[in-house]
Amino acid sequence: MQSDLFNSAKSEHVTVIGPEDDGNVLLANNVFGTVDADRYYNDLLKSIAWEEREIVLFGKRHKQPRLVAWYGDRGITYRYSGDSLTALPWTETLLAIRDAAAAFSKSSFNSVLLNLYRNGDDAMGWHADNEPELGPEPVIASVSFGTTRRFDLKHRSTGEKRQVALEHGSVLLMAGKTQRHWVHQIARTKKVSTPRINLTFRQVTAA
Repeated sequence: MQSDLFNSAKSEHVTVIGPEDDGNVLLANNVFGTVDADRYYNDLLKSIAWEEREIVLFGKRHKQPRLVAWYGDRGITYRYSGDSLTALPWTETLLAIRDAAAAFSKSSFNSVLLNLYRNGDDAMGWHADNEPELGPEPVIASVSFGTTRRFDLKHRSTGEKRQVALEHGSVLLMAGKTQRHWVHQIARTKKVSTPRINLTFRQVTAA
């Protein structure tokens, strides 16, 4: 089954950030073929237990401008911005996507954070995935389905910025020292009116 889902032969690889730039970020479009990407997108929209949750910013609680969900192995908990998520059990669809992302990245993942951006008003501000339970140099595979959104990266010290478009069926890999030296965001935009689903697969140390 995985050979039908994993479209590596047709994927287009672009190095966004290399080791000389204090990180390792690789973008691959068309990792998932259109038929499978469409099927996954529609399934995830309907089957995932999406929630509108709050986070703490500067000591105040705010609703996140997107819907979220957390799935993974039993007992896996993830904490960020004052929120704590306990993993729901893997679904068949999530396992299939995880296996493809793991094969592509040559890494293993025990959990996934899902974000549903309903339109261009939904966004995620500047941040790094540098929580202690992810380890010092985490490998994160970010899978996108649905509407293309722009992904911004900014170097913590120099302020240098880089941008890439995350297309339907693409995988963005972040590894090495990326989370230590770079932050990233999905900015608001008036040019988008349809949803995008993002899955960030990761290896979390069990509590």
